[in-house]
Amino acid sequence: MSWPAAWGPVRTPTLATGGIVVSSSPAVSGAGARVLADGGTAVDAVLAMTAMSWLALPGQCGIGGDFFAVVREPDGRVWTVTGSGYGPDGASAEGYLDRGMTALPLTGPLAVATPGAIGALATLHAVAGTRSLPELWAPAAAAARGGLPCTDKNRRDIAEHAAALAADDDLARWLLPGGRVPSVGDRLPAPELAASIEALARRPRSLYRGRIAERAIGLLRSGGAEFSGDEWSAGADVPVEGSVSAPYGDVVVHTTPPPTPGWMVLQQAGLLDGRLAGLPDADAVHLLALAARRAFRDRYERCAADGDAWRSLLTVDALRAARAELQDEDAVVGGLGVHGDTTSCVAVDGDGRAVSAISSLAFTFGARISIPGTGIALNNRLGRGAYLLPGHPNALAPRRKPLHTLNAWLATDRAGRLRHVGNTPGGDGQVQWNVQLLTALVDRGLDPAEAVAAPRTTVHPGSDADAIGSPETLQCESRLGAEVLAGLAERGHDVRDVGEWGAGGSALVVSVDAERGVLAGAADPRQDGVALGV
Repeated sequence: MSWPAAWGPVRTPTLATGGIVVSSSPAVSGAGARVLADGGTAVDAVLAMTAMSWLALPGQCGIGGDFFAVVREPDGRVWTVTGSGYGPDGASAEGYLDRGMTALPLTGPLAVATPGAIGALATLHAVAGTRSLPELWAPAAAAARGGLPCTDKNRRDIAEHAAALAADDDLARWLLPGGRVPSVGDRLPAPELAASIEALARRPRSLYRGRIAERAIGLLRSGGAEFSGDEWSAGADVPVEGSVSAPYGDVVVHTTPPPTPGWMVLQQAGLLDGRLAGLPDADAVHLLALAARRAFRDRYERCAADGDAWRSLLTVDALRAARAELQDEDAVVGGLGVHGDTTSCVAVDGDGRAVSAISSLAFTFGARISIPGTGIALNNRLGRGAYLLPGHPNALAPRRKPLHTLNAWLATDRAGRLRHVGNTPGGDGQVQWNVQLLTALVDRGLDPAEAVAAPRTTVHPGSDADAIGSPETLQCESRLGAEVLAGLAERGHDVRDVGEWGAGGSALVVSVDAERGVLAGAADPRQDGVALGV
């Protein structure tokens, strides 16, 4: 299918035969490409890329955040790691309500969950890494010590949150040198973070047990967060898990399991499978929006981040019944934005090993506090994902992981051969845009560059704790065309035009042409990403 002229210009995909990496930053992609060129695997590349992301995209991810990955081995096996932590052992929805709170704050110690990223990365490396972590993370440590140049995105992020960053000594020294917002091109050295990266490369689990952990717990307790230390220590142990998988069209989609909402991608795919091909665009977007709203409603009403209720939503009978209901559904199906800052990367090596990985601090710069003396910014995942609603599946409770937005996926054919690998950051937009990527690749037959650039639509809000009860809208990029936007309004949607490229996200895709032995990859033109082949 050719790219519609009305959708504007699009890049051509990057082509490669020996391996390919894609990320939202040239520095990050460069780190991964160097690993592949030196004989490393896709897993090695993702380990290096994720560490470089801590410097290249400091508002989006970090050591104090979360990390998830789905891996496809050359023999066809698919496995995952899901690194997401707990809230404080001493905290509960009832207790916080008794303290006069109606919602968790989005900044400061009370917003923080135990970081899961380092535990997950340590497991990924232990299971499938072929190079040492000190070797793979040395470029990131060097970048921290010397300082990467500030990009326009970083400058905008820092400027928006300058007051909060200035209140944290470590973050201010790094991101506000001389007490001012940096200019594009200014280097941002972070020597304390460099030392932390080197220490964690030698002993990853020292984040959870030892001097760094003691500093973190002390900081959080001093701010009123009731961490015992045991839940912090538990974050070190991240097991290997299987993927959650289901068919869509002629592929099988494999996603990360809970606490990620990967199952929501599969639920939407099950509701839409076979229904989009040949439909006029307004009808297709309408169905995509209904499926997304159905998934958000089901998650809010029934599904804990770390529970099993989602399984019942993916059965043949449940999907059949939901498809029938969707046929006659109104545009708005239940009241529960697309907020948040995250980054992701994709790598495929010459042996057919593929990794889709994603990491985040939740909102930009997370809780906007750091572990003293380390340069490690902490996430605000608890404030974003835990509800102060006693009895709710996602109510704040000891050793309950908060609701999550991150997910990663890859697709194989029915024989298990790799077809596509992808992901996107973007809060609750992720589960919607990942479905839109799949429909672009599978139903429309678009190439990776066309798929990541296709006009994007977003049901808003999803089910973030701070967004419940917000008016429901359908945010649409204007490249869909005036006729499509009008058709959606006629179908009952409150359509919001977000401009030609304003929907958000930073989608990444690699596709495999098995017949010709070629990999094709592309990064979203909405950010600074690049695909590099070797």
